Amino acid sequence: MTQPSQQQYRRPPAILLLPAVIGTAYLFFPLVGLVVRSPWGTLWQRLTEPGALTALWLSLITATITTAVCLILGVPVAFVLARTRFFGQRFVRALVTLPLVLPPVVGGVALFTAFGRTGVIGVWLDRWFGIELPFTTTAVVMSQTFVALPFLVIAVEGALRSADTRFEEAAATLGASRWTAFRRITLPLVGPGVAAGSVLCWARALGEFGATITFAGNLPGTTQTMPIAVYITLQNDPNGAILLSLILVAVSILVLVSLRGRWIGTG
Repeated sequence: MTQPSQQQYRRPPAILLLPAVIGTAYLFFPLVGLVVRSPWGTLWQRLTEPGALTALWLSLITATITTAVCLILGVPVAFVLARTRFFGQRFVRALVTLPLVLPPVVGGVALFTAFGRTGVIGVWLDRWFGIELPFTTTAVVMSQTFVALPFLVIAVEGALRSADTRFEEAAATLGASRWTAFRRITLPLVGPGVAAGSVLCWARALGEFGATITFAGNLPGTTQTMPIAVYITLQNDPNGAILLSLILVAVSILVLVSLRGRWIGTG
Protein backbone atom coordinates (compact mmCIF):
# COMPACT_ATOMS: atom_id res chain seq x y z
CA MET A 1 0.00 0.00 0.00
CA THR A 2 1.40 3.39 -1.02
CA GLN A 3 2.09 5.74 1.86
CA PRO A 4 1.06 9.41 1.47
CA SER A 5 4.01 11.66 0.80
CA GLN A 6 4.98 14.53 3.06
CA GLN A 7 3.88 16.94 0.32
CA GLN A 8 0.40 15.38 0.32
CA TYR A 9 0.14 15.80 4.10
CA ARG A 10 0.80 19.51 3.67
CA ARG A 11 -2.19 19.92 1.39
CA PRO A 12 -5.29 21.15 3.24
CA PRO A 13 -8.40 18.95 3.25
CA ALA A 14 -10.68 19.74 0.33
CA ILE A 15 -13.48 20.78 2.68
CA LEU A 16 -11.32 23.65 3.98
CA LEU A 17 -10.45 25.10 0.57
CA LEU A 18 -13.79 26.82 -0.14
CA PRO A 19 -14.01 28.66 3.22
CA ALA A 20 -10.34 29.61 2.84
CA VAL A 21 -10.98 31.08 -0.61
CA ILE A 22 -14.09 32.93 0.59
CA GLY A 23 -12.27 34.35 3.62
CA THR A 24 -9.35 35.54 1.51
CA ALA A 25 -11.67 37.07 -1.07
CA TYR A 26 -13.63 38.85 1.64
CA LEU A 27 -10.44 40.60 2.76
CA PHE A 28 -9.17 41.15 -0.79
CA PHE A 29 -12.12 42.65 -2.66
CA PRO A 30 -12.55 45.75 -0.45
CA LEU A 31 -8.98 46.66 -1.37
CA VAL A 32 -9.79 46.01 -5.02
CA GLY A 33 -12.76 48.34 -4.62
CA LEU A 34 -10.46 51.12 -3.43
CA VAL A 35 -8.19 50.65 -6.43
CA VAL A 36 -11.02 50.45 -8.98
CA ARG A 37 -13.00 53.40 -7.60
CA SER A 38 -10.05 55.70 -7.00
CA PRO A 39 -10.06 58.87 -9.16
CA TRP A 40 -6.53 58.39 -10.41
CA GLY A 41 -6.63 61.63 -12.41
CA THR A 42 -6.51 63.69 -9.21
CA LEU A 43 -3.99 61.50 -7.39
CA TRP A 44 -1.07 63.90 -7.70
CA GLN A 45 -3.23 66.83 -6.67
CA ARG A 46 -4.32 64.97 -3.54
CA LEU A 47 -0.80 63.87 -2.71
CA THR A 48 0.52 67.42 -2.89
CA GLU A 49 -2.24 68.98 -0.79
CA PRO A 50 -0.72 70.39 2.43
CA GLY A 51 -3.46 68.90 4.60
CA ALA A 52 -2.97 65.36 3.29
CA LEU A 53 0.82 65.49 3.57
CA THR A 54 0.62 66.95 7.07
CA ALA A 55 -1.83 64.28 8.24
CA LEU A 56 0.26 61.48 6.72
CA TRP A 57 3.48 62.85 8.21
CA LEU A 58 1.85 63.22 11.62
CA SER A 59 0.57 59.63 11.45
CA LEU A 60 4.00 58.26 10.54
CA ILE A 61 5.76 60.22 13.29
CA THR A 62 3.26 59.43 16.04
CA ALA A 63 3.06 55.74 15.06
CA THR A 64 6.85 55.49 15.24
CA ILE A 65 7.00 57.25 18.62
CA THR A 66 4.17 55.03 19.86
CA THR A 67 6.08 51.92 18.82
CA ALA A 68 9.15 53.10 20.72
CA VAL A 69 7.04 53.79 23.82
CA CYS A 70 5.38 50.37 23.53
CA LEU A 71 8.79 48.70 23.29
CA ILE A 72 10.01 50.47 26.43
CA LEU A 73 6.86 49.58 28.37
CA GLY A 74 5.65 46.40 26.69
CA VAL A 75 8.78 44.23 26.74
CA PRO A 76 9.11 44.47 30.56
CA VAL A 77 5.38 43.77 30.96
CA ALA A 78 5.65 40.72 28.71
CA PHE A 79 8.72 39.47 30.60
CA VAL A 80 6.99 39.78 33.97
CA LEU A 81 3.88 37.99 32.69
CA ALA A 82 5.85 35.21 31.00
CA ARG A 83 8.61 34.50 33.53
CA THR A 84 7.19 35.31 36.96
CA ARG A 85 4.28 34.20 39.12
CA PHE A 86 2.43 36.58 41.42
CA PHE A 87 -0.95 37.07 42.99
CA GLY A 88 -3.45 38.59 40.55
CA GLN A 89 -1.43 37.68 37.47
CA ARG A 90 -4.52 36.62 35.51
CA PHE A 91 -6.18 39.92 36.31
CA VAL A 92 -3.11 41.86 35.15
CA ARG A 93 -2.97 39.89 31.90
CA ALA A 94 -6.68 40.53 31.32
CA LEU A 95 -6.13 44.23 32.03
CA VAL A 96 -3.22 44.44 29.59
CA THR A 97 -5.19 42.77 26.80
CA LEU A 98 -8.46 44.60 27.50
CA PRO A 99 -7.89 47.29 24.81
CA LEU A 100 -8.02 44.51 22.19
CA VAL A 101 -11.74 44.02 22.80
CA LEU A 102 -12.61 47.47 24.14
CA PRO A 103 -14.20 49.89 21.63
CA PRO A 104 -11.56 52.52 20.82
CA VAL A 105 -14.01 55.33 21.59
CA VAL A 106 -14.42 53.92 25.09
CA GLY A 107 -10.64 53.93 25.38
CA GLY A 108 -10.63 57.61 24.45
CA VAL A 109 -13.25 58.38 27.08
CA ALA A 110 -11.23 56.42 29.65
CA LEU A 111 -8.12 58.43 28.78
CA PHE A 112 -10.14 61.60 29.26
CA THR A 113 -11.31 60.53 32.71
CA ALA A 114 -7.71 59.79 33.68
CA PHE A 115 -5.69 62.51 31.96
CA GLY A 116 -8.20 65.26 31.16
CA ARG A 117 -8.07 68.59 33.00
CA THR A 118 -10.50 67.24 35.59
CA GLY A 119 -9.28 63.64 35.34
CA VAL A 120 -7.91 61.51 38.13
CA ILE A 121 -4.32 62.25 37.11
CA GLY A 122 -4.84 65.19 34.77
CA VAL A 123 -6.14 67.48 37.49
CA TRP A 124 -2.83 67.15 39.37
CA LEU A 125 -0.76 67.56 36.21
CA ASP A 126 -2.62 70.79 35.51
CA ARG A 127 -2.45 72.04 39.09
CA TRP A 128 1.19 71.22 39.79
CA PHE A 129 2.88 71.56 36.39
CA GLY A 130 0.37 73.38 34.20
CA ILE A 131 0.31 70.43 31.78
CA GLU A 132 -2.83 69.85 29.70
CA LEU A 133 -2.69 66.64 27.66
CA PRO A 134 -6.00 66.47 25.73
CA PHE A 135 -6.04 67.88 22.17
CA THR A 136 -2.27 67.76 21.82
CA THR A 137 0.11 65.64 19.78
CA THR A 138 1.07 63.93 23.02
CA ALA A 139 -2.56 62.88 23.38
CA VAL A 140 -2.33 61.26 19.94
CA VAL A 141 0.65 59.16 21.06
CA MET A 142 -1.12 58.28 24.32
CA SER A 143 -4.24 57.15 22.44
CA GLN A 144 -2.23 55.05 20.00
CA THR A 145 -0.21 53.52 22.82
CA PHE A 146 -3.37 52.54 24.68
CA VAL A 147 -4.71 50.51 21.75
CA ALA A 148 -1.40 49.22 20.33
CA LEU A 149 0.48 48.12 23.47
CA PRO A 150 -1.39 44.78 23.83
CA PHE A 151 -0.22 43.66 20.37
CA LEU A 152 3.41 44.00 21.42
CA VAL A 153 2.88 42.40 24.83
CA ILE A 154 1.11 39.35 23.38
CA ALA A 155 3.75 38.80 20.69
CA VAL A 156 6.69 39.15 23.07
CA GLU A 157 5.09 37.09 25.82
CA GLY A 158 4.44 34.26 23.37
CA ALA A 159 8.06 34.39 22.20
CA LEU A 160 9.32 34.36 25.79
CA ARG A 161 7.20 31.35 26.69
CA SER A 162 8.49 29.38 23.71
CA ALA A 163 12.15 30.38 24.17
CA ASP A 164 14.57 27.84 25.62
CA THR A 165 15.53 28.99 29.11
CA ARG A 166 18.59 26.72 29.32
CA PHE A 167 20.78 29.39 27.73
CA GLU A 168 19.76 31.89 30.40
CA GLU A 169 20.39 29.30 33.12
CA ALA A 170 23.83 28.60 31.68
CA ALA A 171 24.62 32.32 31.66
CA ALA A 172 23.55 32.55 35.30
CA THR A 173 25.85 29.68 36.30
CA LEU A 174 28.73 31.51 34.60
CA GLY A 175 28.12 34.55 36.79
CA ALA A 176 26.09 36.76 34.48
CA SER A 177 23.71 39.14 36.23
CA ARG A 178 20.00 39.03 35.48
CA TRP A 179 20.25 42.20 33.42
CA THR A 180 23.22 40.88 31.44
CA ALA A 181 21.44 37.59 30.75
CA PHE A 182 18.33 39.45 29.67
CA ARG A 183 20.25 41.80 27.39
CA ARG A 184 22.73 39.29 25.91
CA ILE A 185 20.68 36.09 25.87
CA THR A 186 16.95 36.65 26.25
CA LEU A 187 16.45 39.58 23.89
CA PRO A 188 18.32 37.98 20.95
CA LEU A 189 16.32 34.77 21.47
CA VAL A 190 12.98 36.56 21.32
CA GLY A 191 14.10 39.06 18.68
CA PRO A 192 11.68 37.76 16.00
CA GLY A 193 8.79 38.03 18.45
CA VAL A 194 9.79 41.58 19.38
CA ALA A 195 10.02 42.47 15.67
CA ALA A 196 6.63 40.94 14.96
CA GLY A 197 5.06 42.77 17.87
CA SER A 198 6.68 46.04 16.81
CA VAL A 199 5.32 45.76 13.28
CA LEU A 200 1.82 44.96 14.52
CA CYS A 201 2.04 47.76 17.06
CA TRP A 202 3.14 50.28 14.43
CA ALA A 203 0.42 49.24 12.01
CA ARG A 204 -2.25 49.42 14.71
CA ALA A 205 -1.05 52.87 15.79
CA LEU A 206 -1.03 54.09 12.20
CA GLY A 207 -4.68 53.13 11.75
CA GLU A 208 -5.99 54.28 15.13
CA PHE A 209 -9.07 56.50 14.93
CA GLY A 210 -11.61 56.17 17.74
CA ALA A 211 -9.50 56.82 20.81
CA THR A 212 -7.50 59.50 19.01
CA ILE A 213 -10.44 61.62 17.87
CA THR A 214 -12.06 61.28 21.30
CA PHE A 215 -9.04 62.19 23.42
CA ALA A 216 -6.93 64.25 21.00
CA GLY A 217 -9.60 65.78 18.77
CA ASN A 218 -9.23 66.92 15.18
CA LEU A 219 -6.78 69.80 14.98
CA PRO A 220 -5.03 70.01 11.57
CA GLY A 221 -1.28 69.86 11.97
CA THR A 222 -1.52 68.91 15.63
CA THR A 223 -3.84 65.94 16.14
CA GLN A 224 -5.41 65.26 12.72
CA THR A 225 -3.87 61.94 11.75
CA MET A 226 -4.50 60.24 8.41
CA PRO A 227 -7.47 58.11 9.56
CA ILE A 228 -9.17 61.22 10.95
CA ALA A 229 -8.45 63.10 7.71
CA VAL A 230 -10.07 60.25 5.76
CA TYR A 231 -13.17 60.40 7.94
CA ILE A 232 -13.49 64.19 7.69
CA THR A 233 -12.92 64.16 3.92
CA LEU A 234 -15.53 61.44 3.46
CA GLN A 235 -18.25 63.82 4.69
CA ASN A 236 -17.91 66.15 1.71
CA ASP A 237 -15.60 64.49 -0.80
CA PRO A 238 -15.97 60.68 -1.09
CA ASN A 239 -13.49 60.46 -3.98
CA GLY A 240 -10.89 62.31 -1.94
CA ALA A 241 -11.50 59.98 0.99
CA ILE A 242 -10.95 56.99 -1.29
CA LEU A 243 -7.59 58.34 -2.44
CA LEU A 244 -6.48 59.13 1.11
CA SER A 245 -7.54 55.63 2.18
CA LEU A 246 -5.55 54.14 -0.68
CA ILE A 247 -2.46 56.07 0.39
CA LEU A 248 -2.82 54.76 3.95
CA VAL A 249 -3.34 51.19 2.71
CA ALA A 250 -0.30 51.43 0.43
CA VAL A 251 1.96 52.69 3.23
CA SER A 252 0.72 49.97 5.60
CA ILE A 253 1.18 47.16 3.08
CA LEU A 254 4.64 48.41 2.10
CA VAL A 255 5.85 48.51 5.70
CA LEU A 256 4.24 45.21 6.74
CA VAL A 257 5.58 43.28 3.74
CA SER A 258 9.10 44.70 3.88
CA LEU A 259 9.58 44.46 7.64
CA ARG A 260 7.99 41.04 7.95
CA GLY A 261 10.25 39.52 5.33
CA ARG A 262 13.35 41.14 6.80
CA TRP A 263 12.87 40.70 10.55
CA ILE A 264 10.50 37.81 11.11
CA GLY A 265 12.17 35.50 8.65
CA THR A 266 9.16 34.54 6.55
CA GLY A 267 10.40 36.12 3.37
